[in-house]
Amino acid sequence: MVIIIGSGAGGAIIAMELAKSNIPVTIIEKGPYIKTKDAINYYDKSYENMDLLKTTCVGGSTIVSAGNGVRILEKEFKNIGIDLSNEYNQVEKLLNIHEMDDNHIGEGTQKFIDISKQYGFKTQKMPKFIRDSECKICGKCSFGCPQDAKWSSKDFIDIAIKNNAELLTNTEATKIIIENGQLKGVEIKKDNKTRIIKSNEIILAAGAINSAIILQNSGINAGRKLFMDPFVTVGGLLKDIHYNTEVQMNALAIGNDYILSPHFSTYAASFLKENGYDIENKDILSIMVKIPDDGLGKIENGKVIKYNSINDIKRLAEGSAAAGAILTTAGVDPTTITSTVFRGAHPGGTAAIGEVVDKNLQTNINGLYVGDASVIPWSPGKPPILLILALALRLANHLIEEYS
Repeated sequence: MVIIIGSGAGGAIIAMELAKSNIPVTIIEKGPYIKTKDAINYYDKSYENMDLLKTTCVGGSTIVSAGNGVRILEKEFKNIGIDLSNEYNQVEKLLNIHEMDDNHIGEGTQKFIDISKQYGFKTQKMPKFIRDSECKICGKCSFGCPQDAKWSSKDFIDIAIKNNAELLTNTEATKIIIENGQLKGVEIKKDNKTRIIKSNEIILAAGAINSAIILQNSGINAGRKLFMDPFVTVGGLLKDIHYNTEVQMNALAIGNDYILSPHFSTYAASFLKENGYDIENKDILSIMVKIPDDGLGKIENGKVIKYNSINDIKRLAEGSAAAGAILTTAGVDPTTITSTVFRGAHPGGTAAIGEVVDKNLQTNINGLYVGDASVIPWSPGKPPILLILALALRLANHLIEEYS
């Protein structure tokens, strides 16, 4: 039996592929199985001194993603001997990655596209895994899609279950059991009761933070490095733009060491209201600024410790200035432009290839693999879901070959 810890992008595609190949699979998920529209209630509490966006439920953070399907780091992986082109092709077909039709591009997004091009940015519609025909535009992509029009890894978990995989929800994996260098199983906790499930094949896909903590609890040296894609959302007053009800992040502009994407945040409206402006959410146009960071972080004693370099701050400042220029040209009152606090998404790098796992994503313990963003060696500064799926699909194919 193969045990898969975590039901996010990596764990879900591995579970689905193994189960379809008639390989016995047990999926362990810390959170509950939920309705997609309720996902906003399952965001984790922020860490001390750091606002990091992620959820704990079946589907992981894919369930509150904006549905962005971007190829990233393809050349970098090829340079270390990992060619993901076939896996990327397969994943794009599985998720029907595409640019949404013009009916799903609202006024705010179109302003962003047109003005970003004027400023010389490489600009495009964002590749999405949202089904246009089912999408009733509401702006709630990151709350959990009310129409279930967006792919999430819960879809793959459902397919795995139909192919006889077992799903254990509300069950926390606490450590991997290793005796004399041999993999024996995993310790789990449910309803304050602890037990061990035996297995000599385990894929850890609990997310970069939780996977590192589990590895550390098991005596494996992980979590010495941690990146996350830092971002801020810059916005201001543009009366009756109604960007808050558009498909979020439906365009992309690529800068030097940062990306820009239209992204609504309630912070701007609430901040301006507090400062005397007559403003509603419909009057805000805002842009996300996201950067790759220098990976100055670690997991220590179960805690997340994160720093930012001077270069990180410079990248955010440069991107924020560009966002401000685009907003002003779009008609936003420049005296109202404000920014959210510094936040983070897409943690990774805690069990990187070449450091904690090999090119087949196996640790130094035979049969123990890692299949999530932990294995990515570099901060991408872009949405990583497609990359995680491609790496996990490659691992699934490797395991299927081993079983055949």
